[in-house]
Amino acid sequence: MTFGITRYGAYVPRLRLQRAAITAANAWMAPGLKSQGKGTRAFCNWDEDAITMAVEAARDCLPRSARAEVRGVWLASTTLPYADYQNGAVVAAALGLASGVNTLDLAGSQRAGIAGLAQALSGSHDGALVIASERPKAKPASTQELGYGAGAAAFLLGHENVLARFLGHAGSTSQFADHLRDAESDYDYFWEERWVREEGYAKLIPQVVKSALANAGVAVTDIAHFILPSPFKGAADAIAKRVGFAGAVADNLGEWCGHAGSAHGLLMLADVLERATPGEKIVLIGFGQGVDALVLEATDEILARRPNGGVEAAKSGGIITDSYMRMLSFYGEVKPEWGMRGEKNDKASLSAQNRVADRLAGFVAGTCRACGTVQFPRLAYCVNPACNAPAAQFDDHPLTEESAAVLTYTADWLSYYPAPPLYVGFAQFESGARLMMEMVDVGPDGLDVGVKLRTVFRIKERDRQRGYNRYFWKATPVAS
Repeated sequence: MTFGITRYGAYVPRLRLQRAAITAANAWMAPGLKSQGKGTRAFCNWDEDAITMAVEAARDCLPRSARAEVRGVWLASTTLPYADYQNGAVVAAALGLASGVNTLDLAGSQRAGIAGLAQALSGSHDGALVIASERPKAKPASTQELGYGAGAAAFLLGHENVLARFLGHAGSTSQFADHLRDAESDYDYFWEERWVREEGYAKLIPQVVKSALANAGVAVTDIAHFILPSPFKGAADAIAKRVGFAGAVADNLGEWCGHAGSAHGLLMLADVLERATPGEKIVLIGFGQGVDALVLEATDEILARRPNGGVEAAKSGGIITDSYMRMLSFYGEVKPEWGMRGEKNDKASLSAQNRVADRLAGFVAGTCRACGTVQFPRLAYCVNPACNAPAAQFDDHPLTEESAAVLTYTADWLSYYPAPPLYVGFAQFESGARLMMEMVDVGPDGLDVGVKLRTVFRIKERDRQRGYNRYFWKATPVAS
């Protein structure tokens, strides 16, 4: 029976920093970086992390009508916000998935995303939603700071309406340490690039690729798309040549996105699937303490099951900035003096939050069956003064996939906010719901009444003392 990928989606943060701004700011001590100052790199807003990006990639993958197909959430990342609290459970709640859905966090290696996809495909895990999401951090003035990016990709697996069928897989394990990050560190430690290429990539990858092709019953000449994520320029081309692949190697997305760690291979796969045609075969390779190689084949379904957004939409929807200090602040590399406004106690009441957890995480409003009024939050009685029906007569009404528009707004420079100004105002939803919302990722042109909005899952507040994030939904202008 055919098994493989049935849906896919991707997300890249809208904020893009010009690399020239990084090289210019550090030219006083690292003038040699100037040659790498081309293009842009994606970076997370202050309220984005591996969880929020995973939710956005999954939303791109899954319309609400398809979420009943999900049987499990496999979340891969080496930059998950929690070490002992299941990150995938937060993602599942935000997506409004049933409580019976299993969740699993995967970490510990740059190939965590591809290895997770390989295991889910090899085991024919019907309904597995495999997500890889990464927010890598680098030392200022390092080559990694220039080369890194951020992003996420999501894939639903199943036996029906398969758009890319699974043909075969091979894998290996090795202690080879191309780089590492211990549990107490913020930054990766890299060994010399040439050694990694020659002793790592060149010696470990080719044999696994050959085994994967043999297991799939295809020749390297049958492959149309060769995907090898790597932070090293030209590494994928060299390995493709070594295994006898003569076609075009997949775009590494480096010119506008940057390398998104363990999520990058799946982000590249999503990009390839957007352009693949029926019958084309794909090899996807993951490297990190071993190798995984997957072989897939696009089916006729691939033309009809493109994501609503995908990588191409993410590429065109960026907000370009030359503010290097903004990125440093968002990633905690500089600590601006916010004054007394920033002296906030953000301790969350876990018990109070738990009482309304499902409605908050899923942004579930209530529709009054008596008069049709939609309200959030759901109160004890209908807010329509002519109705006042009790809450027992409300039906669930999720707002996450409903479009809205700016009704009123203000740009607040006085309140403490990590990315001033704080845009806040009333969002008017199509269903009639109207509520005050924070508005994020506002471009240089600002906002205006009537601007179309969509909801995004973000960090509402960080409790830095206890290490707990409160997540909620915000509004963002629809990218033109």
